[in-house]
Amino acid sequence: MQKELSVKTYMAKARAILQDQDQTKSFLNNVKNFLMNIMRALILIGVGYVILSPVIGIVVNSISSTKDAYNPMVFVLPQYPTLEKYALVLLRMDYFPTMARDLVYTLTLTLIQLLVCSMVGYGFARFDFPLKKLLFGCVVIMIVIPSHTIMLPLYMTFRNFDPFGLATVLTGSPGLMGSIWPMYAMTILGTGVRSGLYIYIFNQFFRGLPKEIEEAALVDGCGVWYTYFRIMLVNAMPAVITVAVFSMVWQFNDTFYAKLFLINENVVISKKISVLQATIANNDKILDVTIQELYLDAGIILVLLPIVVIYLLLQKNFIEGVERSGIVG
Repeated sequence: MQKELSVKTYMAKARAILQDQDQTKSFLNNVKNFLMNIMRALILIGVGYVILSPVIGIVVNSISSTKDAYNPMVFVLPQYPTLEKYALVLLRMDYFPTMARDLVYTLTLTLIQLLVCSMVGYGFARFDFPLKKLLFGCVVIMIVIPSHTIMLPLYMTFRNFDPFGLATVLTGSPGLMGSIWPMYAMTILGTGVRSGLYIYIFNQFFRGLPKEIEEAALVDGCGVWYTYFRIMLVNAMPAVITVAVFSMVWQFNDTFYAKLFLINENVVISKKISVLQATIANNDKILDVTIQELYLDAGIILVLLPIVVIYLLLQKNFIEGVERSGIVG
């Protein structure tokens, strides 16, 4: 009897010890997870601050008054916030008409790039033809070669470009310099801004789609064009959204080609940012560089707003498209 009690006592003590050990392990795991969450949060906050601090500074400067610019006590929030900088910048940039023209210009180039690059990417992914590997190598070269290395040939090409007198009809003078037509010509021919990357994205996406889709469409009597436009392009919507966002952002922010082809600043609003300080100095006699920079920051915010709104509207689809397009990792 005493032996049975002693065995039960030992068993109870062992269970108690095991429970204490389990509780200790659980407590240590909770502490470990808590510390890891704190470290993760600190890292994310630090990275977020590094990325967002310039944007926060621009926003704060754009609503700061002249008094705040020279007040050493102002660190983050201005003491006398004002929107007068935006009012003057809207006037000097001729904001709404210029933005409307720029959005039309950007959206048309984006639509052309979506059509051309998707067709080229689909062709590389699904068809066999002579020199296929060599031509796809040229697409990769388009991605890796900096635009500055071919700026002189591009300039010389479009300065003297006047086949059948079409350039004279379109621009009123030989050559296409000083107009938007070089950008449209490059985009239609699949060599526009970042077109090589977009072709690669579409190629990767179409290669990931099962060939049974096209085989079923062929059995149903669908032709190549019907299959492409009504079936394959619809299934490639994640890649389409990804390329659309990339294209809109890069076309909208482009100043390299706009300056190279001497495109009018009344069409490309990003060019007006570079001359905004000089415009304000000449027209409004504001010669203080520190105050000019406040107006410049207001102009930057106004230019960024459309792209930020477009990205927020398409953010979910954009992230999904990037994950499914094979360009991560």
